[in-house]
Amino acid sequence: MGQTLYLECTSGISGDMTAAALVDLGADRSVLDQVFASLPVHGFEVEIGRVKKSGLDVCDFHVKLDEEHENHDHDMEYLYGHLHGGNHGCGEGHGHGQEGNACEGSHSHDTHPHGHHEHRGLPEILEIIDRTEMSGRAKETASRIFRILAQAEAKAHGAPLEQVHFHEVGAVDSIVDIIAVAVCLDNLDITEVIVPYVCEGSGTVRCQHGILPVPVPAVVNVAEAHGIPLRMTGMEGELVTPTGAAIVAAIRTAAELPKAFAVKKTGIGAGKRNYERPSLLRAMLVESAEKSVEVEKESTDTICKLETNIDDCTGETLGYVMSRLLEFGARDVYYTPVYMKKNRPAYQLSVICDEFCWEELEQIIFRETTTIGIRRVRMERTVLKREIERVTLSFGELKIKKCILPDGREKRYPEYESAVELAEENGMSLQQVLDEWKRHG
Repeated sequence: MGQTLYLECTSGISGDMTAAALVDLGADRSVLDQVFASLPVHGFEVEIGRVKKSGLDVCDFHVKLDEEHENHDHDMEYLYGHLHGGNHGCGEGHGHGQEGNACEGSHSHDTHPHGHHEHRGLPEILEIIDRTEMSGRAKETASRIFRILAQAEAKAHGAPLEQVHFHEVGAVDSIVDIIAVAVCLDNLDITEVIVPYVCEGSGTVRCQHGILPVPVPAVVNVAEAHGIPLRMTGMEGELVTPTGAAIVAAIRTAAELPKAFAVKKTGIGAGKRNYERPSLLRAMLVESAEKSVEVEKESTDTICKLETNIDDCTGETLGYVMSRLLEFGARDVYYTPVYMKKNRPAYQLSVICDEFCWEELEQIIFRETTTIGIRRVRMERTVLKREIERVTLSFGELKIKKCILPDGREKRYPEYESAVELAEENGMSLQQVLDEWKRHG
């Protein structure tokens, strides 16, 4: 069923803080090293260590850049734009592992005076992610974060999505931060993420295009588009970076902690700036401790259903669309044969998805098919409590899904992927594995 993550963003959030907190939670460092070795960009090395923040021993995730890519944007130099002169480029803190606060619009291609940061469009960044050796789930998460960033920056600059060229976000350290977060989430098998709110500061920051208010436009756009509650602290400084906001938007599945919960493990990631309060992100693996029998047996949540009728797409196109929708977060995708007006045979495309990702899935449908309209319905559903058990058969271990019905009865089903894996490992047919399970049960 995966693990549940709670992010306590009382000191804001950034890419390097999130990566550090997840590493501190126990993400496998060797898996990260393998991914970084396959990353088709150069000019960086990753240093993961321990630092002291307000007396606490916490994890520090630092992307160390070579001279060509380093921008030497030290600590607080651009934090208060009205106090410091000079126009040294977007954002802050690249030289200290914290990503900048904005990207460039469609017509700007300036470079930093202290170093060179490549300008990359969204297709180039998605290609980098696709070429990196990591799981499909990690690639999906990293791609979703960048898409959210691109949409926020396109809106901020009034430019079409395809014309936005990332500057700071497209820099090497930010790419590494985001991929690290995606890989750690996958490695820890985190499937639910709780973020009640994100704390933000006030004041201004100096950007390549001038002085911007805090929260910066990209952060505001992400919060608006994805319903992220911002809690203003009154503390002067930028606590939430666009990458941090995009991470929350991409992975957040719930806004409230259970009424009672157990903390399984805690990790703390360090930020690179010094504020009135310590720059820390605390991450907890939590587990609901609700004792209500009814809550344990079933729960309700809300999902979205997207539908459209298509009568002029090829079978190849429809198959491709299904794979893309599943890749980008759809819970289920299916086609139903229908007859449309003028007696045309057609297919009704139905997509079941979480509320936070319907916009992205609609974009895929509009872009990849000939439809000109999509119906969207918000639906409540009842979900049986499920658990994964393992049983030992004569030729290996098989995962079993246990479902608890409202009347307390239980049903058990073999997990398909686990059964297939056993069949392939032992040179058996799938039916032989299932027959053995029936005899065992």
